[in-house]
Amino acid sequence: MRLIKWLGILFLVYVGFVVAFETVYLRMMQPTFENAGIPMLVIITTDETGATQSHRLARFDSDGKIYVSAHHWTQGWHNRAIRNPNVRVEIDGVEADYIAVPVVGEEYIRVATEYPLPLPAKILMGFPPSRNILRLDPVAPKSEPGLPVTPPELTPLDSF
Repeated sequence: MRLIKWLGILFLVYVGFVVAFETVYLRMMQPTFENAGIPMLVIITTDETGATQSHRLARFDSDGKIYVSAHHWTQGWHNRAIRNPNVRVEIDGVEADYIAVPVVGEEYIRVATEYPLPLPAKILMGFPPSRNILRLDPVAPKSEPGLPVTPPELTPLDSF
């Protein structure tokens, strides 16, 4: 009976640690891990009311593309990016617009295999749910007003 009591207490302490780690350290403090060699970015998402929220995330690059992963219990930023995939991203002090694209199928398997979640991270995060990975596709810059636009070349069929 004592063993069960101690295991229960240990489990509750662990759950409290995970909640504190996820909400206080990662969510509120939003630390950077770049000194440990983990590249970071800040993603700015917009909800249905137009309110924006920014979150610091680890980023990973694969085949010249930028990816982020929602693998924590708190995934509000991911849910907002799914509902409104037009996001703003800051990388190394430079902000740009991106489209957040859910990664599935072979691309998901390739990226998740290339960047596995290490066991120590899983322990710190309380063995989180399976990852959701987003690819951040850059949005082409819009031409500025007042600049001349080069018309497309006409083909013989267009001239009729």
